[in-house]
Amino acid sequence: MIQGTTNRTVAAIVLAAGESRRMGGTNKLALDIGGEALLHRTVRTLQASTLSDLVVVLGHEADAARSLLDGLDVRTVVNEAYAQGQMTSVHRGLEALTRPCDGVMICLSDQPLLTSGDIDFLIDAFAARPDAAILVPVHRGQRGNPIILASTQREAILAGGRNLGCKHLIDRNPELVTTIEAPSDHFVFDLDTPADYDSLQRQGAGGVF
Repeated sequence: MIQGTTNRTVAAIVLAAGESRRMGGTNKLALDIGGEALLHRTVRTLQASTLSDLVVVLGHEADAARSLLDGLDVRTVVNEAYAQGQMTSVHRGLEALTRPCDGVMICLSDQPLLTSGDIDFLIDAFAARPDAAILVPVHRGQRGNPIILASTQREAILAGGRNLGCKHLIDRNPELVTTIEAPSDHFVFDLDTPADYDSLQRQGAGGVF
């Protein structure tokens, strides 16, 4: 259950509007991960953390994606412009977060190794770094996800137009970035291709799930 127990509240948006073009014709949100759909697992994991608010941004096959969330009490919004790129979903999600918060976590929908403990690790790191404008997890030199944007950066993105994606914001403004060494590869693994899914299945056979 979403609680928000730290002294800096962090809300989250889940980007679940994409077309899964690299997954060979399969909508990856419906992939079976340990007996549940990937999107369901992602949202359930986030809800078990101390996030203060959560919204899922749907787009491609929105009705089918929404059905994957059956049994979860979660707010969804639809990005009709999803084909124009991920940044349109970021905007739609940021606009949908109406409760005050100190930071916004931008979550991908395809990181099945993440646990609620991983999410709370980032929230605690953000709370411990009040000057952090953009908090980015890094594992062995590889930049990961999710990231947390301070509320001031949320406003900068909304005011900056669709071309100001989170990655561009980071690359163009390195002075705003605070990195945190992540304790595992959960933050740098995502599902883009059938090979990624095969790799995950092999890990699952080893007891990950």
